[in-house]
Amino acid sequence: MSTVATANSGEKVWGGGDNQPLGASYGKLMMWFFILSDALTFSGFLAAYGFSRFKFIETWPLADEVFTHFPFMHGVTAPMYYVAFMTFVLIFSSVTMVLAVDAGHQMKKNKVTIYLFLTIIGGLIFVGSQAWEWKNFIKGEYGAVETKGGSLLQFVDTDGKRVALADFAVTLPEDREQLSRDKGKWFMEETTQPSYSVAEVQAGFKAHPNILVRTETIDANKKKTVLSRSESELRLKDASLVVEGANLTRNEYGSKLFADFFFFITGFHGFHVFSGVVINIIIFFNVLLGTYEKRKSYEMVEKVGLYWHFVDLVWVFVFTVFYLV
Repeated sequence: MSTVATANSGEKVWGGGDNQPLGASYGKLMMWFFILSDALTFSGFLAAYGFSRFKFIETWPLADEVFTHFPFMHGVTAPMYYVAFMTFVLIFSSVTMVLAVDAGHQMKKNKVTIYLFLTIIGGLIFVGSQAWEWKNFIKGEYGAVETKGGSLLQFVDTDGKRVALADFAVTLPEDREQLSRDKGKWFMEETTQPSYSVAEVQAGFKAHPNILVRTETIDANKKKTVLSRSESELRLKDASLVVEGANLTRNEYGSKLFADFFFFITGFHGFHVFSGVVINIIIFFNVLLGTYEKRKSYEMVEKVGLYWHFVDLVWVFVFTVFYLV
């Protein structure tokens, strides 16, 4: 009699017996189903990102100018270095997971414990690094101003090097009041007040003739368009607000959609990594307690390993789309 039966027949529903589709147990097959559905979800997100990027390619931020920070190296421009480090850590954790699965096949509890522990450490480093990267992305580094038409204006010196608002903006004797829903136009409000007002940026710009305005538009050489001094002064007169960092409504680096997709996709992936770390910790303690030794099988480690490899593979695509292309 076949081990595959319906629940209404009163017989046992297939639980990974001799009749195994594709030679996989019930648990591993269900994990593959989950991975397939999750892969389709990530594919949809990345496809939407790609469509939006090429639709607004002229104002899309340049990754080399956005992800330039490295811990304990304040002021040192290190484009993509820390992101490369994060990627290396995550890929290395995938290697340790492979070793943990292999040790489980050989029923070597001590090795499974060591390699699982290293995998957890790698996952925690990655999640912490992503949180640190979010902090810098939200805080910003240089600042910019937004015009009444929604265009973004950044500042550079005569050599084309970015200049922060703090390097030239002045402090004026003016009373600044944070915009709130009960006092703002159309019930608008500010989450945090910027360090400088538009007037202070304009006054500082006039006092520094060596500073120029750079628009968010990318030219044929894949560089942001730098305006002449006269054009810069004219565009700056149309400034309406100061932008520092990035959030879901403002973005000092360029197109607002970039920040929206960055927070959503990297956040969604980060949640997957964090979930994987939590599951790995549970499996780790089960290994210490000898749960799988009693079962005479470390298949649970293998199933979690499938999920972990999937998370690592997704990051390769996210890393390529956001940081390299």
